[in-house]
Amino acid sequence: MEILYFLVPFSVVLVFFILGGIWWAIHSGQFEDIEQEGERILKD
Repeated sequence: MEILYFLVPFSVVLVFFILGGIWWAIHSGQFEDIEQEGERILKD
């Protein structure tokens, strides 16, 4: 039972890290031009 005192806050912190990573990826331009990467492999 006392493991829950560790796992619940740990999972909340993990969710915040995941959401922060998604926010960073969106705002740093990771998803700006998805089609270009698919076409780039065909041009090489």
